Amino acid sequence: MKLIIQIPCYDEEETLPVTLKGLPKDIEGIDTIETLITDDGSTDKTLEIAKKEGVDHILKLPVHRGLAEAFRSGTEKALALGADIVVNTDGDNQYCGEDIRKLVLPILEKKAEIVIGCRDISAIKHFSFAKKLLQKLGSHIVRKFSNTDISDTTSGFRAYSREALLRLNIFSSYSYTLESIIQAGRKEIPMAQVPIRTNEKLRESRLIKNIFSYIVKSTSTILRVYLMYEPLKTFFNMGVAFLAPGILLILRFLYFYFTENRSGHIQSLIIAAIFVVMGCGIILLGFLGDIISVNRKINEDILYRVKKSELK
Repeated sequence: MKLIIQIPCYDEEETLPVTLKGLPKDIEGIDTIETLITDDGSTDKTLEIAKKEGVDHILKLPVHRGLAEAFRSGTEKALALGADIVVNTDGDNQYCGEDIRKLVLPILEKKAEIVIGCRDISAIKHFSFAKKLLQKLGSHIVRKFSNTDISDTTSGFRAYSREALLRLNIFSSYSYTLESIIQAGRKEIPMAQVPIRTNEKLRESRLIKNIFSYIVKSTSTILRVYLMYEPLKTFFNMGVAFLAPGILLILRFLYFYFTENRSGHIQSLIIAAIFVVMGCGIILLGFLGDIISVNRKINEDILYRVKKSELK
């Protein structure tokens, strides 16, 4: 059983040595533990530090592409290196490395394919009140959209089985954390969560530079991924929201037409027609999206088989 600990890095020359030092050297049930640094176009001495610290594998991206791309590239490299389990952690030493033992246990026991390390958000001192509130609210929304019970959906401290990574396809250019959980939930990949510890903050977060920007990007990611898996349900509900007032306006017109006089209230009929046409159009978009969704699932199954064959 081979475990690769993957660490996406962008200018982590100061924090990387501390992160590497905290990683476990042996774990019961694991035969080989290796480290992989995915350098996301660092401009400092991250690469030199990684080599000096004896990192087993280094993947260098030509330019800075963001956390999602670094994660995607790193996990692909880990699979190519023959990893049975991949643990992802951050290069800023946010997470307690010794808790990797907790992360891999459910996978070793065949109880889960993905394990999320969940922080006690309320107890993290350097998190502002607004950040704690957003983390909890975001996790609640993702749980609803993914049909899972993961309490800390933004945690980047995770363990993936080889099978789970072969089935996941990350498209986001911002962050993989939310998208991977929604995908896993919709694909019914078994997931578990374990409580993990966090370390003292060594640097400011690079992912959440601006609260408003974080909300916009996270919301767009959640909605986009959800629409990929539930287009008919989403557009049908939106269509009904337009159809309902349209039908009510038509009924209002018919009531006055037959009870009072046969003229007037034409405005209601015109507005009703607009609502009905819009509602029907939106529902038709839902059916079209559902057809595309079925085709995407077929393509994902083909991609899974291709990756599994190539990475034997």
